[in-house]
Amino acid sequence: MSDSFRVGVTRDFLNPDGTLGFGDIGLSVLDEDPSIDWEFLAENVDTLRSEQVADYDALLVLKPRVAEETVVGAPRLKVVARFGVGYDSVDVAACTKNGVLLTITPDGVRRPVAVSAITLLLALSHKLLIKDQMTREGRWDEKLIHMGQGLTGRTIGLIGLGNIGQEILRLARPFEMRAIGYDPYADAAKLADLGVELVDLDDLLKTADYIVICCALVPETHHLIDASKIELMKSGAYLINVARGPIVDQTALTTALQEKQIAGAALDVFEQEPVDPNDPVLKLDNVIVTPHGICWTDELFLGNGQAACRSIVDVAQGRVPQFVVNRDALDQPQLRAELKD
Repeated sequence: MSDSFRVGVTRDFLNPDGTLGFGDIGLSVLDEDPSIDWEFLAENVDTLRSEQVADYDALLVLKPRVAEETVVGAPRLKVVARFGVGYDSVDVAACTKNGVLLTITPDGVRRPVAVSAITLLLALSHKLLIKDQMTREGRWDEKLIHMGQGLTGRTIGLIGLGNIGQEILRLARPFEMRAIGYDPYADAAKLADLGVELVDLDDLLKTADYIVICCALVPETHHLIDASKIELMKSGAYLINVARGPIVDQTALTTALQEKQIAGAALDVFEQEPVDPNDPVLKLDNVIVTPHGICWTDELFLGNGQAACRSIVDVAQGRVPQFVVNRDALDQPQLRAELKD
């Protein structure tokens, strides 16, 4: 056991009765390397404690926070494999300082999140929420009042043109929409074949009929969409957020929706999660809401799990994984000595 590469899997992957709650999450990838021993952590906690993880070389993490206290007391730890692309729950600086790699799974989330964004766009364009309510309430004769909106010739605006944004563009292409995008880090040459026009943020907000937020939450994007930016949107425009809640000033958005300043929104994420059941945004009939989980499908969980487990296997076999967030951690001598490339 002392020579094995030990992996701890956070317990929130399990149901209360100890059964796996999300179907196949690719743990068989770990079984392909006989040097790896893995197990679920004994406790389900909000923040991982150092004494919980001290005996592990790697962690596969769903929701728990990885704080400075987690890694400081775990000198054996080499990699934290996040199950997903967001890492705002991880103290990246602490991981880097202590020679712990942080990996994410962009390949696993790319298609499921992009499909989710398109699902919300279609639901908004066809006014699916109000039509569902009308049907349930017997308001059949009102159906002609709530006309949907065709997509041909409309403009989709992507805030963020990374992995997910590019996949959304591929999926939207058959709808014959004009595509514009804002991303200060985008390479126009690499995006040329996707048919997207790069514009500044203000122009995107003034022009797009459907605005999809799919950028990362970093200090520069916190409240990127505030009251002043929402005021630039067309009255018939829709806002879709499948990224992180704090990118949008939710109070300002709620006010704009209440006053019919824009046509509607679809939110899978909120500034505070779980969202307060009494939050006024939940009372609006021009907003579709989902619990930061619309993309949670068997495809997503298998893809994320396989990608995270491959990162762990790479480290166990002395390789640098593909999707490392904090490559500066490789400068730490102890970690560098264990990796071949």
